[in-house]
Amino acid sequence: MGIFSFLKKKPEPAATPAAPPRAEPPSSSPSLRDADRERQREIARATAAKIDAIELAMTTDFFDDAEARWGSTRRIPAAATAVPGESGATELATLLEQPDAAAAPAAAPVVEESAILYANDQAALAEQMLQASLADLGRSERQPWWMLFDLYQAAGREQDFENIAIDYASHFETSPPAYSNRAPAAMPQQAFTGVAPAARFTGTLGSDAVPRLHTLLASSGSPVRLDFTAVTQATPEGCAALLAALQNLRAARREIVLAGADALLAVLRPMLAIGERGSGEAPWLLLLELLQLLEREKDFEETAMDYCVTFEVSPPSFETLPSPRSPGTTASAQLAADQRFMLPPVIDSDVDPLLAAIASYAALDLAAPVVLDCTKLVRIGFGAATSLHAALRRLAAEGRHVELRELNHLVAALLRLLNYGDCARLYTHKY
Repeated sequence: MGIFSFLKKKPEPAATPAAPPRAEPPSSSPSLRDADRERQREIARATAAKIDAIELAMTTDFFDDAEARWGSTRRIPAAATAVPGESGATELATLLEQPDAAAAPAAAPVVEESAILYANDQAALAEQMLQASLADLGRSERQPWWMLFDLYQAAGREQDFENIAIDYASHFETSPPAYSNRAPAAMPQQAFTGVAPAARFTGTLGSDAVPRLHTLLASSGSPVRLDFTAVTQATPEGCAALLAALQNLRAARREIVLAGADALLAVLRPMLAIGERGSGEAPWLLLLELLQLLEREKDFEETAMDYCVTFEVSPPSFETLPSPRSPGTTASAQLAADQRFMLPPVIDSDVDPLLAAIASYAALDLAAPVVLDCTKLVRIGFGAATSLHAALRRLAAEGRHVELRELNHLVAALLRLLNYGDCARLYTHKY
């Protein structure tokens, strides 16, 4: 380096003959030097890009709890590391340790305006605004991407979802989210509203799950809600028991709501390897059953071929799920710790019957948190959201703890805009 040149000795005889070989023809020397500099610049750029990618990945792993991984690369959610008890108080303590996912993204004007347009049943205009925002806000914020994902799933537009999922994965250097058809039925006002039979599984899904599954099968309500968010391990016996229960529920045409399904998929995938039969067929068949229920046909077909090769049998075929039996609006006379009040796919116009049902649910156990399950909720009108807010504020004023779980990001943005945070905790579903 030039800074140390003063330490060199004066030219010596041995150094003199070394100079001519380094000399190059005057015509080529500048171009070669320029080429060498450009090559060094390219190496530096590549190195910097690798460092940026590593830093982004580290930042995502440590701080981005709002994103869910997909497939075999998915991280186990933070909630899955704890094994809460069956009581509502224990579950509440665990929930309070989780981040308020709806509050994390910045409240950009385009996010709020799109949420209002969507609430007023103007999905096309909301889509245009969100699409236009990807070039600027979408470069640093994931919120507009998540809102578009939810908009396309609510409309049953799988191809549009897949198109932006690829761009999202490339831009944020993560795995693409998986599509789930969340389009409401042709007559969403007839959908179930109330307390659905439910079971929440934690820790290891093993043979001890059998009694709970039998209780669930003996219940009479529909839909049936199964929560796998906190499952961290599974045994072949547990897989076989859950598989049988899901098949029985499907045969009875009872609607099945899977919460935390990706957490269970992430547990099952590492158990399976093509050509290895050590874990038996149950985990394979359970994985296929879950993909069937989630309507992920592409993943189902690929897994079915791997199962076929491993066990040398004909691959199972993907089936269109039959329509579930028409449920009614109910409020259970007995409230279990893991049951929630399930909201309908669309809330608009006359909300008085819904608010009365929520009040009845809240009165079943005055010490338990009021948990509204928004898994099936795709849209809530602006006026209806205002009325629901007033009802929840009354519950909060009575000292009740209120939560809205599994919100989509379009609805969550609207509720944040209406200041739902003054009376309730908001939790979005994760990508």
